[in-house]
Amino acid sequence: MKTVRAVISGRVQGVWFRAWTANEANKLGLAGWVRNRTDGTVEAIFAGPEHHVDAMLTKCRKGPPLARVDDVVTEPSNESVAPGFHKLATA
Repeated sequence: MKTVRAVISGRVQGVWFRAWTANEANKLGLAGWVRNRTDGTVEAIFAGPEHHVDAMLTKCRKGPPLARVDDVVTEPSNESVAPGFHKLATA
């Protein structure tokens, strides 16, 4: 199992990035959450089998059709997450 925190920058707000992320993460069976941040980035916690987390990070580097991803910064996380994947309010 692997848990990472990812911060995605670029044109990632107002382009359905959170909904797309939640949908893709659920398809992979990941736990965690995604939220917009007031600085214009999107932040997410992805938890699950290593190959599924890695696949999600690869997807995030492209994003949904209207997004322009400039960078995805990741770091290991010890955050415990509830089952399922959730969209959270802006932080």
